[in-house]
Amino acid sequence: MVDTTLISSAAARGAYQNSLQIHAERNVLEQAGSDEGGTSFADMLKQATENAVDTAREADRVTMAGVQDKVGTQEVVEATIALESTVKTAVAVRDKLVDAYRDIMNMPL
Repeated sequence: MVDTTLISSAAARGAYQNSLQIHAERNVLEQAGSDEGGTSFADMLKQATENAVDTAREADRVTMAGVQDKVGTQEVVEATIALESTVKTAVAVRDKLVDAYRDIMNMPL
């Protein structure tokens, strides 16, 4: 039997929000794939960057509201965790892009 007491409501809510976002992004990609050109890599990168900036702004807003005692500690922690996850993902993507660039630069002509 699985002990569900270890799963916090914040984690469940975060997982649910992530699944909704993934589902929405899949629908957007499927609709774009039915168009002539589809979504370009630059458009996808732009959208991901805008989402990351929005997450950072939301975390900042929630943190400031927490300092003013307008929201609870749990909401501040949830926003901080979402921001941390976004930053880790952005750093991982950046590292992969830098590695790919280095590989291309080291290729013989």
